Amino acid sequence: MTRTESELRLGSPPPPRTPLFERIFEIRGRGSTVGREIRGGVTTFVAIVYIVLLNPLILGASADITGARLSTGELTTATALSAAVVTVLMGLVGNAPLALAAGLGVNGVVAFQMAPAMTWPQAFGLVILEGVCIVAMVLGGLRERIMNAIPKPLKTALTVGIGLYIALVGLVSAGFVTRTPDSAHSTVPVRLGINGHLVGWPMAVFCFGLLLMIVLTARKVPGAILISIVAATVLAIVLNEVFHVSGWQLVSPKVPDSLVSAPDFSLLGHIDLFGGFVTAGPIAATVFLFTLVLSGFFDAMGTITSVSDEAGLARDGRIPRMNRILFVDGIGAVVGGTTGASPNTVFLESAAGVGEGARTGLASVVTGLLFAATLAFTPLASVVPAEAAAPALVVIGAMMMAQCRNIPWHESDYVIPVFLTIAIIPFTYSITNGVGAGLIAFVLIKVCKGKWRETGWLLTVLAVIFAVYFGVNGVEALFR
Repeated sequence: MTRTESELRLGSPPPPRTPLFERIFEIRGRGSTVGREIRGGVTTFVAIVYIVLLNPLILGASADITGARLSTGELTTATALSAAVVTVLMGLVGNAPLALAAGLGVNGVVAFQMAPAMTWPQAFGLVILEGVCIVAMVLGGLRERIMNAIPKPLKTALTVGIGLYIALVGLVSAGFVTRTPDSAHSTVPVRLGINGHLVGWPMAVFCFGLLLMIVLTARKVPGAILISIVAATVLAIVLNEVFHVSGWQLVSPKVPDSLVSAPDFSLLGHIDLFGGFVTAGPIAATVFLFTLVLSGFFDAMGTITSVSDEAGLARDGRIPRMNRILFVDGIGAVVGGTTGASPNTVFLESAAGVGEGARTGLASVVTGLLFAATLAFTPLASVVPAEAAAPALVVIGAMMMAQCRNIPWHESDYVIPVFLTIAIIPFTYSITNGVGAGLIAFVLIKVCKGKWRETGWLLTVLAVIFAVYFGVNGVEALFR
């Protein structure tokens, strides 16, 4: 009789069962706790919820070819609904602390380039086709092969460049950095605050939140980012409600008149898959689709890589469940088109939750459920101003910059490609542009040094595709 059989006969208790959350999300295996995941999910939501207000402003600012405009109510519902669905899906399928919502930049392509050339249902139909193309590449293994083919120094450069990018986004969102008007006839594109000075109480809220976050983070206080956002929000509400302060960047913080509002699902399923090829013409529609696929593909790739690196999930340069993560990202575009929210993609603000300790998909489930709650409590989304949430982007950007130490600056093959990747991402507000410039420079250097075999055919093809992407207007004119 074995020892185990003897113990069972003597009535020894069976070994404890693994908790449900551990079986699904591997929380302890990734060095986290349920509390950290919940806190991380809430922090990511607070940092990203502005999209529920900003996406309707962007899509609602343009009319389609018939002159039709989309209402704020239906766009708010579509944005929250699609973000909720795909973020929960990312948590359950990808088991990664990555939140998805309507992508900034690409929603501008939908609003200001596609919609004026076709109807809204046709534009959202092309968004769905983008998602189908990306999912097909994932199922065929192409997307993961591309991610694995990119050299590690360029992936690290992505993390650093995105760190600069989100820090700049935070500074611009708060008004700490502003655009110099063209009428000033200045060669300097941006400036400090207003006319080179920091003025106004909203700016004081941003500085208060940023300094508090810096101190709490340096002292390793649990929940430092979330505590700072909440404290800055409370200060903003007091200034706005009691002292009637104006000048807020995006959201005027106030206690809402009503906590509940009915969602408007009128855009759901209102699509025309192939009508855009007829209305806008096959060449224009193909160019739009190509732009969507390329932007969605590489923006998500850069964000997934950098946030996963920051969370310590990468092993030997590879991320667990990568194919599932990429699959959900592709489905995000399909869901975004179906709901009428524009393509969903992984958001850089996921790094805010990672900074609070999020390491698993449980954080994404929490974020997704909070997005779902905004369907009924949309007025609450107007409580957190950009000045209160933006400090999180600056602090997380600083943390991501620490990856500079892993770049082989002594290797001449990488110095310029890495620099271009890091610099062009924030300077052009585009991850895709940075990836493209870095890859083209890397392949060119290898070819000119007689090392073209080291790049492989896949990177060479990508460099050619990006060259076409950068010159797409000239290519389109040539075919016309």
